[in-house]
Amino acid sequence: MEEIHRILETIERTGLRSALATITRVEGSAYRKEGTSMLFLEDGSQIGVLSAGCLETELAACVPDILETDVSRRFVFDMQSTDPLSWGEGSGCGGVVHVTMEPVHDRFADHLCTLKHYLDQHIEVMLVKSFASDGSVAAYGFLTGDRQLFGEWEGQFPRAFFDWMSSGDLRRSGMRSVSSMQSDVFVHTYYPKPRLIIFGAGPDARPLAAFAAAAGFSVVVSDWRPVLCDRRYFPDAESILLGFPEETMRMIECTPYDYAVVMTHNFQRDQQLAQLLSERQLRYLGILGSKRRTECLLEGMTFPMKVHFPVGLAIGAEGPEEIAVSILAELIHRKNRKPV
Repeated sequence: MEEIHRILETIERTGLRSALATITRVEGSAYRKEGTSMLFLEDGSQIGVLSAGCLETELAACVPDILETDVSRRFVFDMQSTDPLSWGEGSGCGGVVHVTMEPVHDRFADHLCTLKHYLDQHIEVMLVKSFASDGSVAAYGFLTGDRQLFGEWEGQFPRAFFDWMSSGDLRRSGMRSVSSMQSDVFVHTYYPKPRLIIFGAGPDARPLAAFAAAAGFSVVVSDWRPVLCDRRYFPDAESILLGFPEETMRMIECTPYDYAVVMTHNFQRDQQLAQLLSERQLRYLGILGSKRRTECLLEGMTFPMKVHFPVGLAIGAEGPEEIAVSILAELIHRKNRKPV
């Protein structure tokens, strides 16, 4: 899961100075892709990772200088060599990784908080950065899905950027050429934090909620049974909704970024939930139970999206933890696919 959401939350609440490191280009293979970010705070703490531990030490050592000079820098790490003296201590990852590190000064922090605001409103945001000849950041701009523009960009924002947003081809991050500019720009699109709504708070829902939260999902748990729908069983959930399906559904405003799993183990309640969810547009809907049970449950219903059943990847999972892994794996697979 992209760490940008944790990074933005940290920037919004911390009073510490920090530097933001972002992978802007990868030649060959690497542990993380273009657009991956990591935050280095002045107290030595870090949010996120850029590699399997190969790059972070060198970058952390440069943080004091970047904070002191208030100037961004570009780093190039050659991970192709298996020489023990090269980057990665002989990891031989096979790629060259370009990293840009920027001081998060007040103005940049304000723009990052604005980015967080739009993502919290379920609006995707495209970032464009241009670079000076020495590799430092010359300008940056954020363009939202509803065409709002903010950032530090002198002159007119090139029409090509708006065309990229309109085309919907936003999954590909990295360096791009712009005919009206003398140098390439870095482009990356940030997406709202995915939310998993779990209908059913039985014992098998607990590991799913915990694993999903650890993987970066915002988790909501809904159930009508107070003995099950209890905060002590779901400490990592963003919210817990106690009530019958028709009650809690009114509390949830579903979006195309939402994932839902129905697992109450009560046929009538599952059927009621499925009917209510058939009126919503979701990124993913899965129903726990056998194929025959779910076919009976869904008889006569139509949905605007595919219903996944039996829920989860077919890995022969047994027990709550393995089933949770299979469901989460399917959620991640769906999340990382190009939007349709």
